Amino acid sequence: MAKEITGYVKLQIKGGQANPAPPVGPALGQRGINIMEFCKAFNEKTKAFMGKPVPVIITVYKDKKFDFIIKSPPASHFIKEAVKLKSGSSEPGRNIVASITMKQIEEIAKKKMNDLNANDISEASK
Repeated sequence: MAKEITGYVKLQIKGGQANPAPPVGPALGQRGINIMEFCKAFNEKTKAFMGKPVPVIITVYKDKKFDFIIKSPPASHFIKEAVKLKSGSSEPGRNIVASITMKQIEEIAKKKMNDLNANDISEASK
């Protein structure tokens, strides 16, 4: 028999840097999850993404146990990394701060392919 799910929690946490402070603590505390147990498990699984924002979907069960799915960092993070930007334009649509090549876009699409519902790299690149 499957466990009864009481809810889902979606968070974006820097890889390897989860701690009980907000936003993690309050989001999990209100669901009754052991926060330190989650932080240790999350930090262990996301060592490869150290310092990068990592979306995570936490499934909370009725018995206060949990599972979580780690997604790849957002495409915007990969784009800023590829063109070596600190932040985006202060006036979007007016000031162009960088340009990106098709080869860089294809590299980003390869990294994001697991989280996309595209059939091939050219569709993912769009």
